Amino acid sequence: MLDRLREKIIEFRDLRDWKQFHDPKNLAEAIAIESAELLENFLWKTCDESKNFDSESIISIGEEIADIAIFLTILAHELKLDIEQIVNRKLQLNKRRYPVETSKGNAKKHPPENGNRLY
Repeated sequence: MLDRLREKIIEFRDLRDWKQFHDPKNLAEAIAIESAELLENFLWKTCDESKNFDSESIISIGEEIADIAIFLTILAHELKLDIEQIVNRKLQLNKRRYPVETSKGNAKKHPPENGNRLY
């Protein structure tokens, strides 16, 4: 599923000759900018309000999430990273870093252990 989505995104980009603009630095900046646009939807909302958006707001939030996902997919592609593989690796690292016994119901962040890196 992710492979086909990546192919569609890259095809869309390449048909428009946008690869020239998609270096890793600019893609990382685009992700940060789109993330800020996502956050705008939550600005000045209470926690309860953030759980009960109207349908127009949900559409807007979905579009920002899609923008982030698109740029993230292109960035991973440009850096020759397999999203499924790196997410699975990170989940394994987090499984060791946040064992259920000590992490369940606890939002405290644990410092990474030495050598506990993806690469």
